[in-house]
Amino acid sequence: MHKILLTIFFSAFLVFTSFAQQIEWMSMKEALKSQEKEPRKIFMDAYTTWCGPCKMLDKNTFSNADVANFINKNYYPVKFNAEGNDTIVYQQREFKNPNYDPARRGRNSTHEFTRALKVTGYPSLVFFNEEGGLIGPIPGYRTPHQLEVLLKLFQKEDYKKINDQEAFREYNETFKNEFVVPEK
Repeated sequence: MHKILLTIFFSAFLVFTSFAQQIEWMSMKEALKSQEKEPRKIFMDAYTTWCGPCKMLDKNTFSNADVANFINKNYYPVKFNAEGNDTIVYQQREFKNPNYDPARRGRNSTHEFTRALKVTGYPSLVFFNEEGGLIGPIPGYRTPHQLEVLLKLFQKEDYKKINDQEAFREYNETFKNEFVVPEK
């Protein structure tokens, strides 16, 4: 009986801890400030409130414990509403959304920072180097395993060795996923 209770408790603990891990999102201002104290790359989720794949990314990918742990440990994670009304100061320039309409439901005006980052679709995953310099955006939804490839590609600086689609295809095919993805 004691072993059964211990097994149930341990199973419940594993389920709880796998759901409890969350990405510790911050603003761009907080991430840039954090880089001054401890250099680390920035990982940005550029999303919109109306975007279905953005919501799927939150639900299916960012909620994965391994994804959250890796991002929290290796990046400053930024959640940025690409059609929001925040003022962003980046590289001594102020970015706003002058045509933002708070009464509007669904699509809104595109933020100036979104355009500066060359984000063309949502969601977009945007990577910055340790000094806050833009590496680049990658549009589209990603599963935990697909995101793992990108997170490690940029974290390990392997992206500097890849200069065409064929090189990325080879990198992707030889990549060994380590993130655990529970079956649905």
